[in-house]
Amino acid sequence: MKKLHTFILKSYLGPLVMTFFISLFILVMQILWRYVDDLVGKGLEVSVLVELLFYASLQVIPMALPLAILLASLMSFGNLGENYELTALKSAGISLPRIMAPLIIFSILVSVGAFIFSNNVLPVANLKFTSLMWSVRQSRPEFDIKEKVFYDGLENFSIKIDHKSKNGEMLYDIMIYDHRDEMAGNTNVTLADSGRLQFTKDNAYLKLTLFNGVQYTENVNNQRKKRNEKLQFREDHFKRQTAMISLQGMEFSRMDEGLFSSHGKMKNLQQISHDTDSLIDLRAKHIEKLKPRIENSYFVYKPRHKNRETTLQTGEKEEPVKQIESFKSVDIDSTFNEFNAEKKVMILSSALRRARDTKTKIDDQMNSMNRVNYHIVRHKIEWHRKFTLSFACLIFFFIGAPLGAIIRKGGLGMPVVISVLFFIIYYIIDTFGLNVSKKEVWPPHFGIWLSSLVLFPVGVFLTYKAATDAAILNADAYIIAFQKFFKRLKKKSKQ
Repeated sequence: MKKLHTFILKSYLGPLVMTFFISLFILVMQILWRYVDDLVGKGLEVSVLVELLFYASLQVIPMALPLAILLASLMSFGNLGENYELTALKSAGISLPRIMAPLIIFSILVSVGAFIFSNNVLPVANLKFTSLMWSVRQSRPEFDIKEKVFYDGLENFSIKIDHKSKNGEMLYDIMIYDHRDEMAGNTNVTLADSGRLQFTKDNAYLKLTLFNGVQYTENVNNQRKKRNEKLQFREDHFKRQTAMISLQGMEFSRMDEGLFSSHGKMKNLQQISHDTDSLIDLRAKHIEKLKPRIENSYFVYKPRHKNRETTLQTGEKEEPVKQIESFKSVDIDSTFNEFNAEKKVMILSSALRRARDTKTKIDDQMNSMNRVNYHIVRHKIEWHRKFTLSFACLIFFFIGAPLGAIIRKGGLGMPVVISVLFFIIYYIIDTFGLNVSKKEVWPPHFGIWLSSLVLFPVGVFLTYKAATDAAILNADAYIIAFQKFFKRLKKKSKQ
């Protein structure tokens, strides 16, 4: 039996490792394609790109691992069935659940590892990737002047050249707009026949030496006295002119990770639970503040009740509240009609003003509560997602293994098609549940577990059918079943 378990594990581990890295590669490429516009032209170091790829690969493991388990279980049991090894084992009296036993234990261990990864590693990877990606987005493009195109990468300057030398050091037919005076517009322009680009040793400044040029400066301080009167400008000719342009801000700098640590994706279970409780307490405080604000808006002349502590300090006695036996009914319309027109307008204006003030206070308080509730929902979603990865690994194994034993097709043909089909169904349901949970249409626990609730019965059904050798994919079996069904209908109609 030990040899059998070793054989089953070896036939499963090979496809699992292969499909896992294939899935990981495809998903990482999908992330790179999404952020390619933010990465191109930034002059990033190779170490930054490698670090970014590493964190991106950690981020996609929750999607790559279940897909790899599904595909590997389909391939391994499909190969066993295609080579009649599964049939031989069953003929020897070994049932399918017994054959699957070592892989079930292995899948449980993988699920436990997936939970540990989701709780401890994934939050750190999310934080590192988000902060690093945000830093890349905020960095300026690499200094690279294109021919016959204005380059705006330098702050307060816009440069255009006709052509440049092969090494990019010499520039020809140069036009430079100086925008350091934001209110002046395009009033300072420099033209030069040629120029040389040089960087300082510390790359902090760009030294631009211009040859045989002219600088035009329009005097914007002088105002036109007449409509057709031209503004004065200054024209300075030069044979050689040197400018030092600061490159501060163009270098890549990392942002503080603490700016992103408040999101639920960046926290483990303990942190999420603690912060969720704090947010719930904060929401309760907002609700408590809402009632007094409304009362203070309407019951302006509400008598003040003496505080018990103040009474004890001053020695004054609280006057007992007199019990009112009954309230007389008041006709508000008749009371209102007793006032004159001016008084009515004043009363209505006061009531309208108080109603608007109250509505504004309620709206402000509700907006604060909605913001708090938004974070509560996001934290609850991330809390449940810590467990869905582990459960998805088990579900996909109990779908792939029995389905592979039923279809008896190995390789990368039919298993890939079926795996992709099931994974697309899982992804669509999971995305739908996530969206309705974020919009607070459904409770977070139901929306996040929706995909597992749908696919879990499928796994149980396939495992049962494979264990009982039921031909669920045999077309002849369905044809015979339909024929029997229609024969029964004909007999009933004749009777």
